[in-house]
Amino acid sequence: MTANSVRDDELHGLCDGRLAATRRPEVEAWLTSHPHEAAQVEVWRAQNALLHRAYDRVLIAPLPARLLDATKHSDRLLRMAAALAWLALGGIVGFLVRGELPAAALQATLPRQAALAHAVFSPEVRHPVEVDATQEGHLAAWLSKRLGGKLKPPHLEAAGYTLLGGRLLTGEGGGGNGAVAQFMYQDAQGARLTLYVRNDASGSEAGATAFRFSREGNIGVFYWIDGPFGYALAGNSEKAELLRVATIVYRQLNP
Repeated sequence: MTANSVRDDELHGLCDGRLAATRRPEVEAWLTSHPHEAAQVEVWRAQNALLHRAYDRVLIAPLPARLLDATKHSDRLLRMAAALAWLALGGIVGFLVRGELPAAALQATLPRQAALAHAVFSPEVRHPVEVDATQEGHLAAWLSKRLGGKLKPPHLEAAGYTLLGGRLLTGEGGGGNGAVAQFMYQDAQGARLTLYVRNDASGSEAGATAFRFSREGNIGVFYWIDGPFGYALAGNSEKAELLRVATIVYRQLNP
């Protein structure tokens, strides 16, 4: 296969279960030699799973009694109600995928995206990061340029975690260009935390928000907005441990 023999629509079809059975083995074989695209496919699959978990119950829920009563008077009204419901659901899903939610709702996507990125990259043994900690200066300069603001990875040795490095990701940043930074840390027992940083300025200087906690599956996330950036610390640790480290991160970012 050539590098251009697999199209984006085929990768999406693989994630959605719509790729032709005759083509699937070739695409899967191609992904084994293209780790970046394979990681992106895993992110899409995880997003699909979260969307199903969030909205399948809406699709299978029975129609409200008021709509059923309306059928006694007008089949046309029922058809209109069903159409509007599908349009509304489609709009919500579309906004989640394209990152076009209002600011408050956009912030709500931050922990989900951070958890997905943590789930994809934290188990990596050979390639957990794109640029390792020995090149911290280059890493900070590169990610700062891509996110459009000064970034530096916090040092968490006092909390028992060593910086492994970081990588550039894509996401639904409010005021950026879709670029997202992820810094990865590891303790002496091999447990890993990731700090996910996204530009949430929406074209202007953002304010600040208090810490919020979310649990996405077995991954806990503390997240907050500070200036133009949204931060999310993710890990499989207990809530108290994540809060302890998140507090240290915040203090380093705001000396």
